[in-house]
Amino acid sequence: MEKVCHFSPGLTLIEITVVIVVLLTLISMSIFAVNGYKEWQRGTEASRVLRSVHHAQRTYLAEHPTEKVSSLTAAKVIPYLSDNSAALPTATAMDGGVLTVDVTVSPPVLLDAGGGVYDPSGANDDGLWDVGG
Repeated sequence: MEKVCHFSPGLTLIEITVVIVVLLTLISMSIFAVNGYKEWQRGTEASRVLRSVHHAQRTYLAEHPTEKVSSLTAAKVIPYLSDNSAALPTATAMDGGVLTVDVTVSPPVLLDAGGGVYDPSGANDDGLWDVGG
C-alpha cells in the first residue's frame, strides 16, 4: 500500500505572521531613522543661519572697529548678509517653532519665543544649533 502525501502549495499562517512582523519591524526602524535625520537637518540649517549672521557681524565690525557687539542691531547687520536678504534669517526649532537670531552677542545665538537661548544639542561648539568651534 502506498502512502500519499499532500502538500498544499501556499504559505502557512505562521510564515505569513513572521513576514508581517519583519515588515513592521523594518517600517518602525525606518521611521526612527527619518526622525533623527530631520532633527539633524534642522540643526545644521540653524548652524548655517548662525554662521551667515556671524560672518555679517564680523564684516560690519571690521568696517566699524569702535562699535561694541552689544550695540549691534539687525538693521546694522542685514546689509552685510551674503545672500542680500531684507531681514535676518530664522531657523526652525525641534517643535516647529520659529527661532530668531540674537546679534548682540558674538558668536550669535538662536532665541526661542520666550527670549531664551535655544540649543537642544547641549554643547555650544558642536556645529549643531550653534556656530561651532
